[in-house]
Amino acid sequence: MTQPFHLAMPVNDLAKTREFYGKFLGFAEGRSTESWIDWDFFGHQFVTHLRPDNKESEKIVNPVDGHGVPVPHFGVVLEWQQWHDFAEKLRAAKVEFVIEPYIRFRGKIGEQATMFFLDPSGNALEFKAFKDQSQLFAKYE
Repeated sequence: MTQPFHLAMPVNDLAKTREFYGKFLGFAEGRSTESWIDWDFFGHQFVTHLRPDNKESEKIVNPVDGHGVPVPHFGVVLEWQQWHDFAEKLRAAKVEFVIEPYIRFRGKIGEQATMFFLDPSGNALEFKAFKDQSQLFAKYE
């Protein structure tokens, strides 16, 4: 693995955040205080910081492959089978997807499995996988 990234995101409620990221998604909790929690996000350091004003960010979507992709969003690129297993876990748990799991750019450069859903604070999460990992940064011809 390359060096892990560090990302900090605002959340509205640490108890709901703990329930979602810790119990529901199964991410290991690291250090925490009364205003933030560190998470092991597939080997990366993801920190949820309590948002003092309890406001959500403005919702923006950009069209990608016929879907309205929420901006901003974040996530991780998983291995192909890992993505499918994770998608099945989320479907079984009846997650409300913003964009249902599907194959984007089918048969084209950058073909990928992708899905989007929101955390309890409205942060958009994307999880994707490339059948051919070398396509991660491939340019359109």
